Amino acid sequence: MGVIRFVKEWTLPCAMALGACVYLLFSEVRFLAPFGEAVGPYFLDAMPVLIFAMLYVTFCKIRLHDLRPHAWHAWLEVARVLLAGALVLVMLGMDGEAKFVLEGVFVCVICPVAAAAAVITEKLGGSVASMTVYTLMDNGLTAVLIPLLFPLVEKHADISFAASFMVIFEKMFFVLILPFCCAMATRRWLPRMAEKIKSMKDLAFYMWAFNLSIVMGMTLHNILTAAVSGTTLGALLLTPVLVTVVLFAIGKGVGRRYADSVSGGQAMGQKNTILGIWLTVTYLNPTAAIAPCAYVVWQNLVNAWQLWCKEKYGRLKW
Repeated sequence: MGVIRFVKEWTLPCAMALGACVYLLFSEVRFLAPFGEAVGPYFLDAMPVLIFAMLYVTFCKIRLHDLRPHAWHAWLEVARVLLAGALVLVMLGMDGEAKFVLEGVFVCVICPVAAAAAVITEKLGGSVASMTVYTLMDNGLTAVLIPLLFPLVEKHADISFAASFMVIFEKMFFVLILPFCCAMATRRWLPRMAEKIKSMKDLAFYMWAFNLSIVMGMTLHNILTAAVSGTTLGALLLTPVLVTVVLFAIGKGVGRRYADSVSGGQAMGQKNTILGIWLTVTYLNPTAAIAPCAYVVWQNLVNAWQLWCKEKYGRLKW
């Protein structure tokens, strides 16, 4: 019973540890490696399906008339743009490994809020409806910012507005818009089914934990195969700690002024690092992708601590 209670209280760290152990087992043990190489891609392909399912379950709990923009949405976007702009100005004219680190920080700031933020927000007692509106706004703004800022960070980053918009819209449609539409249709035409789904309190959260195990395996692979010096690798792994704390603090500070610190913190701090890693590898320096990989770990450790505080004290300590 003690082990079960520990896993329930620290679900996210346990999920990350499981993902790391499974990855190491099927990549480093010689006779298991071929099986890992064959099966691994299927788990990666399953991630969007898992995100679709967990968001469908979460969205079945919200009502259309709850979807309203709030002032804190705009202030968080202003803060994100200012931080990203400041980092771009610092990087102008820079070169070498120090720039790799700053590019990694920039990606952590500029990449949009994770679709799964709604799941953690609900678990922490925040507003799922408010987070859903912010997620749509945030992804839309990101589609505009990327073609504007990426060429300033890397001169070879040739990405048009249309390409940026289509990349983000394609990823957002299946894991955000489609599950939302399906959930609203279920509430409208299958209300009894929607009520049954609503009664499954932590189903979406445990779906996210399983998905996080897969993400952790991918993250560990990217970190272990990175070809950089030890100093740069250390900076790319540890700098995101500061970024994580700063982003969560800004989000909670702004959200607190509008009586929604939980949603504000998750909106600013929980990032779609999968998209960030892909954008970095495709348009910036692939080495910088280690930073958003590390951010996966740090943001989920913050989330785990928040969930523990919520479970133990009935409220958040931060």
